[in-house]
Amino acid sequence: MKRYLILPTLLFLVACEAPDPAERRAALHLPPPGFQGDPAQGVQLFSSYCQSCHGATGYGSEQGPPLVDKVYRPAHHADFAFHVAVRDGVRQHHWGFGDMPAVADITPEQTEHVIAFIRQEQLKRGIQ
Repeated sequence: MKRYLILPTLLFLVACEAPDPAERRAALHLPPPGFQGDPAQGVQLFSSYCQSCHGATGYGSEQGPPLVDKVYRPAHHADFAFHVAVRDGVRQHHWGFGDMPAVADITPEQTEHVIAFIRQEQLKRGIQ
């Protein structure tokens, strides 16, 4: 094979192995592009998946930290951080509640609704 064909051939083979963008988003636990979370749906989902540790409205409990707190403002914990926390769990770092386990059976879209609810509650408290 001629040398000038080696690089294009390798690039072609690597590109063929690249994951589909939708598969990559799913692996990262992200909703489809342009998906908008709905805080009203997030209230119900928060109640089902998060309330037992983070309190009824995200202000914390004896089991988990408050998510309606400046520590979780968007500039410090972007929405992606919430998706990763739900997918993988979180090692204890800001609070003394221990590690957070991954949240089973919640979809990226449902997570986005929960994030919209948390962000809405943060805004009500002046957290931006």
